[in-house]
Amino acid sequence: MKPLVEVSHLTLAVGRAGREIVRDVSLSIAPGEFVGIVGESGSGKTQAARAIMGLTPPPLVRTAGSIAFEGEELTTASAARLRELRGARIGMVFQEPMTSLNPSMTIGRQLDEALALHRPQLKQSQRLVLAMLARVGIADPQGALAAWPHEYSGGMRQRIMLASVMLLEPALLIADEPTTALDAVIQRDVLDLMVSLTRERNTAVLLISHDLPMVARYTDRVIVMQHGVVVEAGPTAQLLAAPQQEYTRKLLEAIPRRHASRTLAGDAPVVAVRKLVFEYPAKRKLFGKSEPKRVLHGIDLEIRPREVVAVVGGSGSGKTTLGRAIAGLLQPTSGDILFRGRSTTRGAEGWQDYRLNCQMVFQDPYSSLNPRMTIGQLVGEGLRLVPGMSNDDKRARTAKMLLEVGLGGNYGERYAHELSGGQRQRVAIARALIRHPSFVIADEPVSALDVTVRAQVLELFAELQDRYGFSCLFISHDLGVVEQVADRVIVMQAGRIIEQGTRDAVFDQPRHAYTRKLLSAIPALTPTDTGGVQLKWRFESPSLLME
Repeated sequence: MKPLVEVSHLTLAVGRAGREIVRDVSLSIAPGEFVGIVGESGSGKTQAARAIMGLTPPPLVRTAGSIAFEGEELTTASAARLRELRGARIGMVFQEPMTSLNPSMTIGRQLDEALALHRPQLKQSQRLVLAMLARVGIADPQGALAAWPHEYSGGMRQRIMLASVMLLEPALLIADEPTTALDAVIQRDVLDLMVSLTRERNTAVLLISHDLPMVARYTDRVIVMQHGVVVEAGPTAQLLAAPQQEYTRKLLEAIPRRHASRTLAGDAPVVAVRKLVFEYPAKRKLFGKSEPKRVLHGIDLEIRPREVVAVVGGSGSGKTTLGRAIAGLLQPTSGDILFRGRSTTRGAEGWQDYRLNCQMVFQDPYSSLNPRMTIGQLVGEGLRLVPGMSNDDKRARTAKMLLEVGLGGNYGERYAHELSGGQRQRVAIARALIRHPSFVIADEPVSALDVTVRAQVLELFAELQDRYGFSCLFISHDLGVVEQVADRVIVMQAGRIIEQGTRDAVFDQPRHAYTRKLLSAIPALTPTDTGGVQLKWRFESPSLLME
């Protein structure tokens, strides 16, 4: 079959020095084929894919190679010709739909805009738009036309983004990390929808991702990139089961795997939550007020010394609100949070002790780190209120903490923007542990990291917990990560705990249908004798999801 896309010996360089970030890359995609590109951050996978659409940023220039689409050479095509092809013949779904959908335009206007630009001959455009919105699972397509992007969840926005791209029936769809910020069930739904839509129209898909289980599940072929070079390529099942290159094996080894269960002493809980309720206050309307929105419905849980308790659930389940309420960042409507048996209500006897012994690691370290402060200042800031500690002692502990998280040397003099995502998350962990707290809340601490950096951060987190002995509430939608780090698992749905138990009990013998649905959404990759992995399913029987 003649390739739809053929990239030959593509090289991209940046800056006057001509530093090559993509070097001698060749790939081809046949009509209807699903191809994945995997690699760490900075491997060049996104820039190589964007070059097909001519979307590389101005400092980045092509120094060699050709890109042919449907037999037409794109490297010599005019800007006007590339605009004709973008959207109409080559579509792209970006990583974060909130930034790729125009917040100042309604959903209807944005969908109509693409049709007016590329399909002006279609007189029944609204009919097509409504049909496509219904096809991607929007419950009220007519109402969506007048709605704004911010009125929808991340999963719904990604469905709308997919609808806007597939409305024009492109021959090639480039999907750049399309489900990174979505929970397991929504991720599966969005990708299943993408496969269904593209199969109906025989659309080829180039999927860019660092999520190897997802790539294993959906792609026909996979291309592995490192430092701008293709190091290995081949049929997905074959390549993952028996990788030939050391780098590919390194990526596969970084996939989270279950560790042996720990035996913890049955001591009194460090933190106990009793009948916790949280409501967002009623909003004022023209006539009266709306009803308060209850997010947490009487939550009870306990966290014991040195224990890692993971909270999982879909988007909107209340898990992040629970973490923020326990951390004292939100004031509960009712209920109590006890630290070592004492109430942590503001003004209570145990409040100050709890505030000093409870720390939080946030999901996005870049937005939670002050860009005007050096790394040393950020980490050392937590020692300001320690009584009797001299400035020399504070500097010494800060330097020791940075060294323990792998940021020794002159990292303390740098700023957050000078570090990679993984390094910034190490700073966030050091900042939380500088006071040697008894309790740490980690809210999606590795969701934005690629597979190898995520493995390094999780290993570091486990080492530090063994060293300092803190208890942890670990909030995540990544069930693979939870399976690796958790001692106990709490499953939340609609603000309630629907199941809890030891990690092995919840993952191997889930009792609730919603828990089984969550677990069925993530494929399991089991090691092979040849240094690779094999795709398997946690629950083979569809009947498990129908109960």
